[in-house]
Amino acid sequence: MDSTNIGAIFRSAAALNMDAVLVTPTCSDPLYRRAVRVSMGTVFQVPWTRIGEETSQWPEPGLRRLRSLGFRTAAMALSDNSVSIEDPRLLAEERLAIVLGTEGDGLASRTIADCDYTVRIPMAHEVDSLNVAAASAVAFWQLRAR
Repeated sequence: MDSTNIGAIFRSAAALNMDAVLVTPTCSDPLYRRAVRVSMGTVFQVPWTRIGEETSQWPEPGLRRLRSLGFRTAAMALSDNSVSIEDPRLLAEERLAIVLGTEGDGLASRTIADCDYTVRIPMAHEVDSLNVAAASAVAFWQLRAR
């Protein structure tokens, strides 16, 4: 994920009271100047960590680690078995980790398959996708703890 998107995701995470942000080994550094600027400094307010230091530690080992900590995982992706972000089962989850992909490529099929849910955002006017930063804001708002 590039630094502009990671900065925007942190800003949304702060604004919508997310507990933390986990970044994968290939994600841009949230402390990179551009990410800090786009985040309006919220990278210093939202707890974050890398989920693995090497690419071999994501997705399978990272998702296993989340499950061992009591999390269920929700891949934000379009697929035949996607559930709507409005599905009540998602809100019923006590600990839900939202998994986002990169701009353009999205999530790898193996990552989607390894998640507990595949979640789509309903869209109008034949729009089939959103920028990852916009999708994260929608997901954070809809799936935040209430």
